[in-house]
Amino acid sequence: MQQVGRDIRIVDPHVHLWDLSRAHYAWLQDEPLPHNPAGDMSPIAHRDYGLADYRADTAGWTVDKIIHVECGLPRGAQLAETDWLQTLADDSGFPQGIVAGADLLDPDLDALLEAHAARRNVRGVRQIVCWHADPAKTYTARDLLLDPAWEAGFARLARYGLSFDLQLYPSQMAAAAALADRHPDIPLIVNHAGLPTDRDPAGIAAWRDGLRGLAARPQVSIKISGLGITDRAWTRESIRPVALECIEAFGAGRAMFASDFPVDKVHGSFDAVFSAFDAITADFSDDERERLFAANAEATYRI
Repeated sequence: MQQVGRDIRIVDPHVHLWDLSRAHYAWLQDEPLPHNPAGDMSPIAHRDYGLADYRADTAGWTVDKIIHVECGLPRGAQLAETDWLQTLADDSGFPQGIVAGADLLDPDLDALLEAHAARRNVRGVRQIVCWHADPAKTYTARDLLLDPAWEAGFARLARYGLSFDLQLYPSQMAAAAALADRHPDIPLIVNHAGLPTDRDPAGIAAWRDGLRGLAARPQVSIKISGLGITDRAWTRESIRPVALECIEAFGAGRAMFASDFPVDKVHGSFDAVFSAFDAITADFSDDERERLFAANAEATYRI
């Protein structure tokens, strides 16, 4: 019998936790808060977000495991974040996997990657590379995917058996596909459905084409998450084509649902997000739903 609604087993592969007493998160603590392309962060700013808060937000759902994704700390603070999370995992069992922060242009990158990889729950790293011609949308001053020095740092991930969480825009997807071709031994996980931020027909077409280019590389998978970043007043029907497009491109074996909590909490509740995912996949088989909600995340992050 198909599991329905809150009975679905969830492995959430995109969760953020923070303790503001341990580090300075500029995007959460600066006064005034800096502009954030993901939206107005004031509802979640200036307060801690721990496991108890996540459990409260997910109450009633069967969240079996989580993957923590780095929270935007600068060079010099990234290993301390990992060590805090590893201690949390050792004490509580959560998070089962860690995607650590790393600046791939860091002159001490090898030492950082070696240290991250030595922590039991670390599975990969992330550095947001979203570049957009619109200053209101860009995260970076230039497109790091086109920088040979950055790519040299990216290539170091293979030595330590680390994957890379790839948060980018559709205009960068062709370059990312070429990067994947040059480094087939580094798993790539596209974040937030590839951020279809340009919503005109040409922008959506570019996103669709970019998804298919990335999906043609077997080591690339995708997280269907962060849909409020590009659709601030989203509804179940408005996100349905985005979710289904990702699943069609990558198949039910390389796509996974994720919450991006608490960042995407500013655009909707966990209950609303996962109820939408449940409804969108109501006609899928039990096996497909198990993969999308849990098993793919377990396989991708080896937990």
